[in-house]
Amino acid sequence: MRSLVFSATLLLMGLLASEAKAPSVTYFDSATVSGAFAKGAVLFDGQGGNYMVHASRREAPGMAEIHTKDADIVYVLDGTATLVTGGTAVEAKTTAPDELRGKSITGGETRQLKKGDVIIVPAGVPHWFKEVTNPFLYYVVKVR
Repeated sequence: MRSLVFSATLLLMGLLASEAKAPSVTYFDSATVSGAFAKGAVLFDGQGGNYMVHASRREAPGMAEIHTKDADIVYVLDGTATLVTGGTAVEAKTTAPDELRGKSITGGETRQLKKGDVIIVPAGVPHWFKEVTNPFLYYVVKVR
């Protein structure tokens, strides 16, 4: 009886595995990427997975941000920016689930970002692009 149950279990596991879809490769040609950077856009929305890819463009400073669930991995492609991380976001308010925005940051650490730099901002850490050149282009991989 045990071998029959074991065989049935193996058969069911095989059927379930064959129904599971393998992840597909996602490709963006250079025209699509350039178009995304021209306006600043999400390249890949994660499709239910644990990461997203943004082609980000800043032409002016932004608000302080806190992503409670997402870490930001930033790679600078062009331009320069002053980024403040840590500290306390001033007048932070919830703008979307797990997302807060504030006017600025008090305290924190200030860094000058330039082409080729990479910075990882863990989930829950306030960050603020205090100053940027126009345009400031960067990839952000958001990991949950």
